Amino acid sequence: MSYYDQMDKDANHREQPEKYRVGRGEQGVLMIEPYKSEILPNWRFKTPKVAKASSEKIYEQFLAYKKEDDLVGMDMARKFLQMGYTRARRYANYPGGKKYDKDGNLNDRDIDEEKAKAASYFEEKWIKVREDQDYLKKKKQHQDRYG
Repeated sequence: MSYYDQMDKDANHREQPEKYRVGRGEQGVLMIEPYKSEILPNWRFKTPKVAKASSEKIYEQFLAYKKEDDLVGMDMARKFLQMGYTRARRYANYPGGKKYDKDGNLNDRDIDEEKAKAASYFEEKWIKVREDQDYLKKKKQHQDRYG
């Protein structure tokens, strides 16, 4: 059974955290409510200034979820930070974020230092979150209990 098959996409995961599966990487980031609606409006990476503010806001949300003992919220904030990093890196590495051409061939890298700087802000916060001891403890407890 895949990750997505296990996930109840229609659940309110704050009210029913047992229906949430941590998953790998960014899986499920755009389908877990109410967190998607709370975090997505703050997720931006167009410029370093915008990315810095965005990553800081999402990190603040992580801390608020942590204070509320809300593992699902903490994990969703982690996913958005990770996705901010990966998307900004894609745009940093490839003009227009296009990794492949229309024929499916890999485009040449052309590093955009502005986009790389934007990615670095997300990476910094993502590392802080994924190494947070309370987060790691709660994540393990959730996985042990619910899968």
